[in-house]
Amino acid sequence: MLRGPGHPAGTTPTGDARPTRAEAEEAVRTLIRWAGDDPAREGLVGTPDRVVRSYEEFFAGYSIDPEDILKRTFEETDGYDEMVVLRDIRLESYCEHHMVPIIGRAHVAYLPRHRVVGISKLARLVEAYAKRLQIQEKMTAQIANTIDQVLQPEGVAVVIEAQHQCMTTRGVHKTGVTMVTSRMLGAFRSDPSTRREFLTMIGNPGSRAE
Repeated sequence: MLRGPGHPAGTTPTGDARPTRAEAEEAVRTLIRWAGDDPAREGLVGTPDRVVRSYEEFFAGYSIDPEDILKRTFEETDGYDEMVVLRDIRLESYCEHHMVPIIGRAHVAYLPRHRVVGISKLARLVEAYAKRLQIQEKMTAQIANTIDQVLQPEGVAVVIEAQHQCMTTRGVHKTGVTMVTSRMLGAFRSDPSTRREFLTMIGNPGSRAE
């Protein structure tokens, strides 16, 4: 956890030494005290441990190299060269500005050139980037760029539709608002008919996010 591709164990993506688990738990106690409660009271004694264990799950993407996920591909496709679409991939991420949830769905498509990848790998790729501190725009681009770089297809399309608790539970307190971002590469960018076909296949972005 808290490592990106190419970063040695025990360091953060900046190269700094990673805090110990005890230091992380003490940081949670500090926040509890700052909020006005007593970390030593019965209901909160185990909270620092639970929070740290939760963070290991929430931010598991830092320990994954996204490119490795896509490296095993298949060339026996009998010449299949039509669009491959995986839609409605549920994602749970965390806003890097307020560290509150981003909940939504990703739709991913590519046009194979010579090889395809197992569809579960596309879902795992989404999760590898979602399980990090994120902004939706960057996450959308990262997913699309990685597919493009590793698979080298004729084109890639990624659409993410999500709701951000940084604006539903704080700040402007606007519920029911869905943010939609997209990244189109190759044929999806240059060919309007290909882009329309993809958008038709995923339905109406913004109407189904949770």
